[in-house]
Amino acid sequence: MLKLRLLQIIQLKKFGLALRLALYFTVFIAVFLNEKAKVINFPDPLPVLDSLPVTDCGVVLTGAPGRIREAFEVFAQKKFKKLIISGVYKDTQLHEIFPHLPFYPEVNEGDVILEKISGSTYANANQSLLVAETLKCKSILLMTSEIHMYRAFSTFKAVFPETIRIEKYHIGSVGRDIRIFDVYFETFKTVFYDIAIIVTELIK
Repeated sequence: MLKLRLLQIIQLKKFGLALRLALYFTVFIAVFLNEKAKVINFPDPLPVLDSLPVTDCGVVLTGAPGRIREAFEVFAQKKFKKLIISGVYKDTQLHEIFPHLPFYPEVNEGDVILEKISGSTYANANQSLLVAETLKCKSILLMTSEIHMYRAFSTFKAVFPETIRIEKYHIGSVGRDIRIFDVYFETFKTVFYDIAIIVTELIK
């Protein structure tokens, strides 16, 4: 009788565990699909450069072709006073990542700051904030690829104080269309970033 009772308890525990796992999986899938829709639909239609708002600083995140070149195009239009290039390798110089600088006489090399510490979007936000505060920026224009913009903008909004206004300018993919793999991979990272931000806020 005792053995039968123990077997029933074990079966109930297994059933409870399976039920919880099924619930967690369902919640994860629902969150994943919701975030996937945001990743795809978040960027606004690509604005004309002339229509971009003027900010104190521009912040461009490295990691994809065309981002830095496009950031200099915006800089040449006098849309901000300082450009922060976030996520540069520590031994890299400006002329190595952007050899076309001589073709942009409107840009003063001294107004370009290379941030060489960060290696993730969350670190991009934290290190860019330190630079922006040093430069006394009251507003920034965040520039990254269209597929990365939702996660980047959400992360910067979570890290930056409300006293610093954040505008966004997404940069279209260069040379190829966005693949479905890119969308799903970016969505996975977005979900885990959301969890990390929530945990960070809870332990503050």
